[in-house]
Amino acid sequence: MNAGSAAADVVLVHGGFVDGSGWRAVYDLLTQDGYRVAVVQNPTLSLQGDVAATRLITDAQDGPVVLVGHSYGGAVISEAGTSPNVAALVYICAFAPDKDESVNTLITGFPRDAPQPPILPPRDGFLFLDRDKFHPSFAGDLPVDVARFLADSQVPWGVDALGGPITDPAWRTRPSWYLVTTEDRMIPPAAQRAMSQRAGSTVVEVAASHSVYLSQPDAVATVIKQAASAVAERQ
Repeated sequence: MNAGSAAADVVLVHGGFVDGSGWRAVYDLLTQDGYRVAVVQNPTLSLQGDVAATRLITDAQDGPVVLVGHSYGGAVISEAGTSPNVAALVYICAFAPDKDESVNTLITGFPRDAPQPPILPPRDGFLFLDRDKFHPSFAGDLPVDVARFLADSQVPWGVDALGGPITDPAWRTRPSWYLVTTEDRMIPPAAQRAMSQRAGSTVVEVAASHSVYLSQPDAVATVIKQAASAVAERQ
């Protein structure tokens, strides 16, 4: 068993347009090393609902929690991570909003000359990514057939989730790690670096798309283990 695994549980929070099954490779790597891992199936209907779903899982863990969020999941863990048993945060190419910020406000601040996420206009209160642009934007380093499946199995993302403001950002009181994906075409790398710097995160960069948890699960698992080891050292 990894030296840090006994001191921290890991809770994984997915982002928009996808579900928790995408964490499988990361889950396998961590559990093989003896970590206790739980995956949140947040509904992505509203930020408040997703925070409640995440706290339901973190509160059920036995020990200190390393709370991990991908993409929109970063907003979720920023709000949910103030729970007493959350010891560290890990952002995987994720939004890290400050107080009163939302995913929407962060997106509007993206560099204009950077690739913009191909989000289609809302339909009945839900958002989808343009199917024809899904591969290059969300999953550029995945095989075509895998990207096609992700595009065709999109989870409708509620507009209320993007608009939900953060009330008390957990990264202000919890140590954080941030994995920057330098080939990302959903959240520009420059925006990722700015958010991670503001949060005072320990930063690791990897040449990967927004789907790094699928294309390079080892890189994701390594950052999570770094956070877990730091938690173990403080026990």
